[in-house]
Amino acid sequence: MADVRITDIEAIPLRLPVVSDRTDSSQDAVIIKVSTDAGIVGYGEVDASPLVVKAIVDAPLSHGRVTGLRELLVGQDPTRVSALWELMYESTLYIGRGGVVVQAMAGVDLALWDIAGKVAGVGVHRLLGGAHRDRMWAYASHMFGPSPQETARQAARACEQGFTAVKFGWPPFGLDAATDERYVAAIRSAVGPETAVGIDAGLMWDAKTAIARSRRFEPYDLMWLEEPLHPDDLIGYARLTSTVDMPIAAGEEECTLAGFVRLMDAGIDVVQVDVTRVGLTTAMRVAAEAHRRHLPVANHCFTTDINVAASLQFLCSIPNALVLEYCVEDSPLRTAVVAEPIAIEDGHARLPAGPGLGVEVTLDAVAEYVMA
Repeated sequence: MADVRITDIEAIPLRLPVVSDRTDSSQDAVIIKVSTDAGIVGYGEVDASPLVVKAIVDAPLSHGRVTGLRELLVGQDPTRVSALWELMYESTLYIGRGGVVVQAMAGVDLALWDIAGKVAGVGVHRLLGGAHRDRMWAYASHMFGPSPQETARQAARACEQGFTAVKFGWPPFGLDAATDERYVAAIRSAVGPETAVGIDAGLMWDAKTAIARSRRFEPYDLMWLEEPLHPDDLIGYARLTSTVDMPIAAGEEECTLAGFVRLMDAGIDVVQVDVTRVGLTTAMRVAAEAHRRHLPVANHCFTTDINVAASLQFLCSIPNALVLEYCVEDSPLRTAVVAEPIAIEDGHARLPAGPGLGVEVTLDAVAEYVMA
């Protein structure tokens, strides 16, 4: 194909009519659409505040180290993905280096990889070095229910749907040791001894409390305890991981290699990467560093099937992938943005077969949720 150039970058914010204050990322989304002069369109997604991401994409040039992403990249060759990542990073140095600016870059990065795969006529995993597997073990990811009994019912439904692993997270869990144990016991009783169970504590505790909870949860054979501490509490993570035997997972707030290295140095056991906050370019660097340390990698994903597709391209391309997070919250944004939602078969999600990220994005289906 002849030389391809970027003609436009759009950030399309989506939001449900009613959004609660619980920590549920499936209630809104921002889709990144990158258009080219060859008619090839790439899509990405960012798990962040949609209108803030849009401002970062749309912002005009301030100076060479403060540049909006659209103005920076229009006219560039989209297949130079790694080079454009470095250009975005250096050109936002005064406002970026982390946080929502890098997360916005991540969404653009996904769209660029989508275009590069479509230009080459192959799935992105081929461009990342080739697939180690064609499907990923997946766990059903839920918010905790209002009671242990309702949470147990949700866990049982996930098993009925073919999942062999479940995870629950965030409030009302985390406030009281006895209640927390009732939740964990109810989940384990509902799914039996063979189903893997993860618990996401939602940043609720200090190290001493997390150590006590970990010991209390030992009889329930958890797959991992996720994010029991604030992500900046690296001393606490080092104390926790050196004290307990239970696997500790963390990383979803991180968006830079440096941030993940700090957590790995603090001793976490499972490295959780959200490609819509990190981008595939950096995700592969994080996975390589984790592999060097003999650490498994899982994804974080609580948004749309663009994230799921990109996560599958990523996880299937690395040797140390552990499991795919698959959100099962009942949100029309979660599966409606692609023509064929990614399904679970025998507890696994299959690597999409199409070029690029492998899914066809259908924004018409979510037009009613576009924010003005």
